[in-house]
Amino acid sequence: MKISSFINGVYVDSKEQRNIKSPVTGELITPYSVATDAQVNEAVEAARAALNGPWGSMGIQERVDILYKVADGISARFDEFLEAECLDTGKPYSLARHIDIPRGAANFRIFADTIKNVADEAFHMPTPDGTGALNYTVRKPKGVIGVIGPWNLPLLLMTWKIGPALACGNTVIVKPSEETQLTMTMLGEVMNEAGVPPGVFNTVLGPGSRVGDKLISHPGLDAITFTGSTATGERVAEAASVGLRDASLELGGKNAAIVFADADIDKAIEGTVRSVFVNCGQVCLGTERVYVERPIFDEFVARLKAEAEKYKFGRPEDPETTMGPLISATHRDKVLSYYEKAVEAGATVVIGGGVPDMPAELAGGNWVEPTIWTGMAEDAIPMREEIFGPCCHITPFDTEEEAVRMANDSPYGLASAIWTENASRAHRVGAQMEVGISWVNSWFLRDLRTPFGGAKQSGIGREGGHYSLEFYTELTNVCIKL
Repeated sequence: MKISSFINGVYVDSKEQRNIKSPVTGELITPYSVATDAQVNEAVEAARAALNGPWGSMGIQERVDILYKVADGISARFDEFLEAECLDTGKPYSLARHIDIPRGAANFRIFADTIKNVADEAFHMPTPDGTGALNYTVRKPKGVIGVIGPWNLPLLLMTWKIGPALACGNTVIVKPSEETQLTMTMLGEVMNEAGVPPGVFNTVLGPGSRVGDKLISHPGLDAITFTGSTATGERVAEAASVGLRDASLELGGKNAAIVFADADIDKAIEGTVRSVFVNCGQVCLGTERVYVERPIFDEFVARLKAEAEKYKFGRPEDPETTMGPLISATHRDKVLSYYEKAVEAGATVVIGGGVPDMPAELAGGNWVEPTIWTGMAEDAIPMREEIFGPCCHITPFDTEEEAVRMANDSPYGLASAIWTENASRAHRVGAQMEVGISWVNSWFLRDLRTPFGGAKQSGIGREGGHYSLEFYTELTNVCIKL
């Protein structure tokens, strides 16, 4: 595979080459070309030219038709996108087949429908002379958008931003994580085949510390949207402040689940197993802190352990594989360092805590064991900081007030999961969570029309449905005296 930046409708190489390695084996997948500063400039210039060219003069229906072709193009190459996504991330085919690729395509259709059906506002007002005036809104593209995405769900989370940006008539420069660049490279071919004009969709590849920093500091961007760590989000916000550009930031989390004694424990176990361990714990919405009411605490711990024991490591294409590796050796070392810190903080290791024994052909991969702890204090480092691995701590509680207080005692506020069969408690506790999304008796159940984002250090802004349009467009009020 030849992996290069995609600028103004063509792939461009550079002299500097870096390697993409398999998270599964550690072996080389393919080299890629690192975008130069000049190529980042070219991408921004191409996006600006496209904004002022045919793309900028298209009607909404014409844009919608093209975005449907983009979605169809992804679906037509489903198996290729599936293979590329799993090569990049190491996740099982069974997971990516049902989530990553279908949702990656669906995001273009959903936001095409959203922009087609959104209504403008109009207000009639009186005037001193009695003739009146009419105010109405005109929705316009924000301009050239920098899109920077993470490595855990590279296609899905990128198209979550690219879809509404293009639906609103913007142009984009996409900077995928240097760990996961295959599907974004393929998307350039799909854009061309769908009739997206050159310069509307561009990608620049390379390390965030160089290519990403060059992009976010470029004065030619009108806005920046970013998903990733809180530390990097702070740098993005700082760069966006120069020129007072808008920034939408979906950042880290230290998400809590609260399981009450009146919960359906079968449902709570099934949901918590997913929220802790799916995608090897590399989900921003995943659960790392679990609070369980004391009467069912021992049973819950034992049953969650039993479910964790069922995970099977292996190659992504193996239908029996249920857990893949972490994304990189660097991230594996980070997660393992938290495993060590948990023991140092007095945790009881219920299961896991290390590296699994793997066959020789997979020994070079970034494997870690699913891990459950009990017994840590609330102020221990592994209880306060995001780990982003397949692990959780389970803490008992005695009262509803205690559970709410512990769950909210975090610098983050992305998501929570409440498990109870008491309808009053469900509404009461769900609304008290200091988060962007509060699930009750479910997890990862997403209506894409609803606002998505985080509170506190988990982000700024909301995207999804018409909330995305608020970020990706500018509104002009036209006031006409009658």
